[in-house]
Amino acid sequence: MNSKLQLSRREFLLTSAALGGSALLGTRPAFSAGVEWKRFAGTTIEANLTKSPRSEWILKNLPEFEALTGIKVNAEATPEQQQRQKTTIELSSGKPSFDVVHMSYHVQKRQFEKGDWLADISGFFKDPLLTDPSMTSGDFGQAGWMFANDAKGRLLSLPFSVDYFILYWNKELFEKKGLRYPQSFDEMVDAAEALTDRATGTYGFVARGLKNANVPVWTALMLGCGTPSIGPDGKILADSDEAIQAAKYYQRLMSKSAPPGVSGFNWAEAQSAFLQGKIGMWLDGLGFAPPIEDPTKSRVVGKVGYSILPRGPKDQAAATTGDGIGVTAKSTKKEAAYLFCQWVVSHKMGAGLLQTGSGVPFRNSVVSDPEVRKGVKMPKEWLDAVIESGKISKLSLPVIIPVTEFRDIYGVALTNMISGADPAAELKKATAQFAPVLAKSEA
Repeated sequence: MNSKLQLSRREFLLTSAALGGSALLGTRPAFSAGVEWKRFAGTTIEANLTKSPRSEWILKNLPEFEALTGIKVNAEATPEQQQRQKTTIELSSGKPSFDVVHMSYHVQKRQFEKGDWLADISGFFKDPLLTDPSMTSGDFGQAGWMFANDAKGRLLSLPFSVDYFILYWNKELFEKKGLRYPQSFDEMVDAAEALTDRATGTYGFVARGLKNANVPVWTALMLGCGTPSIGPDGKILADSDEAIQAAKYYQRLMSKSAPPGVSGFNWAEAQSAFLQGKIGMWLDGLGFAPPIEDPTKSRVVGKVGYSILPRGPKDQAAATTGDGIGVTAKSTKKEAAYLFCQWVVSHKMGAGLLQTGSGVPFRNSVVSDPEVRKGVKMPKEWLDAVIESGKISKLSLPVIIPVTEFRDIYGVALTNMISGADPAAELKKATAQFAPVLAKSEA
């Protein structure tokens, strides 16, 4: 593999920002005059953010919020693992030093709910003096709203940035074989095998094979087979007939149509392989797209299609992860903190998030706004995939506390399958190992 086309995470983030461009285009509606933005002027709040392009966008625009509201924000952005440690330690102590917290839904949602660490902002959301009328529950999409609410129907955060699993496909390779974009999982498998030519080093499919990292690929397929990995009642479904069917799709794609060494691939290795121009399809998050259209990094510029995942045997779904921003339950400045959260997910901030390549906002009204779209440097197909994914979004990973353990245990099973292990046997073994871990977490 050409080392010049391999991207570090830092290079990927820098490329994303560069492709976004510096000029932001789009409708920049004034914030609603009905909201009492100055009501808490003179207040100082503390915000705990995760270091990322998304938090960098927030920090860059903080002066605008402070001018709009008169609220002073002391914001700290720390690397992901340190931020998660800090939030857990401080929130569990009952005396957090921050009023606002940035959270990873697919990792921290259940932990935050069980600890009762977030304030119920349902009342604020319905208050016209605190909430812009353009911000509605339906604008966040099904998955976003599910992330933000708990089982009791309480709104505990606002959905901020989303990632959907989509299928990237090399149009040139498809055309050479006379193939069309697959409309079903079975067609996807058939196309992958038809595209594979080991003699020329061409492979039909690539995805994450590395243990832990590979689990979201399987759960994306599982949703198409008609089931989540864990039901809303807490019952483990990861060894059900549907889960086994999804694992068989994963096994066939990764063993018959993927490049050598794929069991050691995370997203970066899969991305690098696809950029070489010898891979037919790549299944992963839409946030990894910008380098594809960068001629200094990619050999497939202008040759790639971006599409929602084909329909599975029982459903068509876009596996969804994301992050949100909420107010801590112990904050004594909840309304001011809520105004900050609302500003973070506003149309204006979301437009900039999208156009700078810093992330994809959860709000459908932003990504579908024709004026906002004019300022996005990615192809129209990519944006269309974002919008269409929002319509069929479903949670990628189970909302549980031990999500890392879930990914570790089932990830080993999936990696074993690439080498030929029986999917049913591997999933049943993994479920027996994981069941006590899950039970202990909810005790």
